[in-house]
Amino acid sequence: MFRESRPKPRRAAVLAVPLPKARPNEAPKAQADKADPKAESKVESRKAEADKPEPEKPVAAGADKAAEPAAAPPPSACRLALTDAIAIAPSIPDIKGVGGCGGEDLVRLEAVVLPDRRRVNVKPAAVLRCAMASALADWIRTDMASLAESLGSTLSDLDNFDSFQCRGRNRVVGARLSEHGRANAIDIRAIKLADGRSISLTDRAVPRETRESVLHSMCARFPTVLGPGSDWYHEDHIHIDLMERRNNYKICQWDVWDPLPHRAPLLPADRPEAAPPREVAAKSETEQDKTEQGKTEQGKTEQGKTEQGKTEQTKAEQAKSDAAKSATTAPAARESALKKKRRQDRRF
Repeated sequence: MFRESRPKPRRAAVLAVPLPKARPNEAPKAQADKADPKAESKVESRKAEADKPEPEKPVAAGADKAAEPAAAPPPSACRLALTDAIAIAPSIPDIKGVGGCGGEDLVRLEAVVLPDRRRVNVKPAAVLRCAMASALADWIRTDMASLAESLGSTLSDLDNFDSFQCRGRNRVVGARLSEHGRANAIDIRAIKLADGRSISLTDRAVPRETRESVLHSMCARFPTVLGPGSDWYHEDHIHIDLMERRNNYKICQWDVWDPLPHRAPLLPADRPEAAPPREVAAKSETEQDKTEQGKTEQGKTEQGKTEQGKTEQTKAEQAKSDAAKSATTAPAARESALKKKRRQDRRF
């Protein structure tokens, strides 16, 4: 009863011993297997167990559908129409950014293919919606190609100033989302020709007719055209987009400024041929100045004399008035003095 209770020793947990892997079929048979038929039968039984199919686990309803990858949407009609014969514009994944930035059916417009199979490179490549890329390619293939032919050359490059960028209008923080944020706009700065010439759309040195033809073609095709004169954000490039408005309302604000004059207007004009020589003109101007100076001094002298005469006349009139007052006040003063003396005599 009073014996010390010793803790019973715990039994060690029986660990499962892993079985050896099955011997591959390509391996040569060992001599022990031939000598021991029991070992060979054991190996064959292990192979049979390994070849048995595992029992199928129950699958929840709808799990097989979720495991399958989502099927890609079919290409749009615009994507099917924008072939390599019109533009080099590979498709890119949809962009879903913050605040509604991005879009669907996007392409990377790298070049526009002209009808004669020449390429007009877009530098840098523009990320645009397929509809915007198609409209831009059609404008270059039709209007700008004919303009280059009228100038005696062909198109080579399109200077892309900006395309897709997740930002507000005019890069103002907190402003409404720009069409650039929807990949629905592009800013063009210049069009380059194959002979090395560059047609800068806002440069006054470019002929006015050329810039006006670009203006009319843009405003006829795109709902929004912004350039110099619209605001100070678009003084060095032209903005075009496909923004949809009520009643198909369009905005075309681009003032085609006249070329600057060769000579600044603030410089003095050339001396006319009928003008007298400079020495004679200088003498006549000096004499005229002296005459005007003499007239001024004479006028000042006459004015001083007149003012002096007026002063003397005023003094004379004042003296006369003082004499008259003294003449009228003298008898009254005498009478008052006599009355005062009489009063004093009566007292004494």
